[in-house]
Amino acid sequence: MSAVIETSLPFDDALPLLGIAAWSGTGKTTLLERLLPRLTERGLRTAVIKHAHHAFDVDQPGKDSYRLRQAGASPMLIASRARLALMMETPDQPEADLAQLIEMIRPQHPDLVLVEGFKAWPLPKLALHREAVGKPLRVAEDPWIKALASTEPLALPPGVDALDLDDLEAIADWVAAWPARWPHEQAPRQAVEARA
Repeated sequence: MSAVIETSLPFDDALPLLGIAAWSGTGKTTLLERLLPRLTERGLRTAVIKHAHHAFDVDQPGKDSYRLRQAGASPMLIASRARLALMMETPDQPEADLAQLIEMIRPQHPDLVLVEGFKAWPLPKLALHREAVGKPLRVAEDPWIKALASTEPLALPPGVDALDLDDLEAIADWVAAWPARWPHEQAPRQAVEARA
């Protein structure tokens, strides 16, 4: 994990954000795949922003949208009755800008935005830890971590909730309660503790 980026994010009470942070191989995407239906059952409309560490393409070579994007359309928006996709090239950006991505999601009015990856950005996070992955625990160094889901009990700093990574219902309950906590959790742990 890299150091926390000092970029600001557009926090407001109307758009709860929660990062899902972990080393590669810990199971972030698997957890989200199992968690999202449970959040829907609890009445939450949940958006996800996912960071990819490599080039990717959701479009297919030869299709009209691909051809138009390759010809210079930026952005390229394709829509049907069932879905829409917005694609744009970002060759001048060294990394995806999370603040811009959040603003793209905002007009959809989700109840919660889960952010997978982007672990260095300053936003409240649920961190995942598996001893078997062999990577260090970063909860003490990242004051934005509000909870840690782990496969084993660990000593945590004050203000960090402990969750069992194998107890999906408990994690779903914690995440479903996040929008109500959000107005009071828009700062790192030390700042929240100082206000208490």
